[in-house]
Amino acid sequence: MPTISIFYGIHIMMHLAEKEHNPPHIHAYYGNKSASFLISTGERFHGVFPKRASNLVKEFILLHQDELLTMWETGVYKAIEGLN
Repeated sequence: MPTISIFYGIHIMMHLAEKEHNPPHIHAYYGNKSASFLISTGERFHGVFPKRASNLVKEFILLHQDELLTMWETGVYKAIEGLN
């Protein structure tokens, strides 16, 4: 699973689309917590994640929504700069 971005200790990753299930989403890891977030809304839909970290992931997704959706659809990944 390629790492797309790392910021504030949060690792953002995505599985290859053909090996993953819909809806389009990313996986986020922070310490020993992990969760999946929808690309369409930035909302957490699976897993446990701290509220502040969830808000940062949502902000990241909404900022890079088009790029993330393109990666999901094409399977061509690139690194994206994290939040500053």
